[in-house]
Amino acid sequence: MADPIRNYQTSAVPGVRADIDQGLRAYMIKVYNLMGLGLLITGLAAVGTIMLATTTDPASAVATLPTGEMLTSFGVAIFGSPLKWVVIFAPLAAVMFLSFRVQSMSVAAAQTTFWVYAGLVGLSLSSIFLIYTPASISQTFFATAAAFGALSLFGYTTKRDLTAMGSFLIMGVFGIIIASLINLFLHSSALSFAVSAIGVLVFAGLTAYDTQKIKEMYFEGDASDVAGRKAIMGALRLYLDFINLFMFLLQFMGDRR
Repeated sequence: MADPIRNYQTSAVPGVRADIDQGLRAYMIKVYNLMGLGLLITGLAAVGTIMLATTTDPASAVATLPTGEMLTSFGVAIFGSPLKWVVIFAPLAAVMFLSFRVQSMSVAAAQTTFWVYAGLVGLSLSSIFLIYTPASISQTFFATAAAFGALSLFGYTTKRDLTAMGSFLIMGVFGIIIASLINLFLHSSALSFAVSAIGVLVFAGLTAYDTQKIKEMYFEGDASDVAGRKAIMGALRLYLDFINLFMFLLQFMGDRR
């Protein structure tokens, strides 16, 4: 197969270059639209879940948290029963399924799986409303959106090859996972702070790196189904960068109840 990046960079025919530019622009817009819709589904799922899980009517409350939040029977089930482990690990199962099976799935099936995954993430993240105030969650979201936009724009426009940085950042992700697992037993506030700080830096860098790699994945000669699956996987990568950047920033900027 011809190298799409080399073809893109060395094409000497103005008309061909214009066609590639237009195709690349449409491809990237599709990636961002898919990612944005995924975030919208996640947000709606999170808000809908917390509305069903909490109540302001003492007569409808089944349990009351130390913060004063009153839980319905649904809230107790997803936050305080063994079902919470299903809520926590269901998104992981969905994203692994999509990642391993995407090449054999139709574009419609892959896109539907992505929407399901985004909804499951929203269900899992609904618990942040029990920990942080709604105002601080909103502020952190908009701060994340601004930072993500700037970093992604840098990744799209820079002429610098970010491959070496990406390899280092991926190692950082594994380090964050290991440190987080260790801290489940240590309960160290210092380690938690360090993990959050490193997490912000790692996923900020990955946003730029992934944007560049998604751009390089584009090939004008791809069939529509291949291009569709590439766009979905690109959207998934940026979606994960955004969600992780948001969660780590929330640990810094969020006001706890």
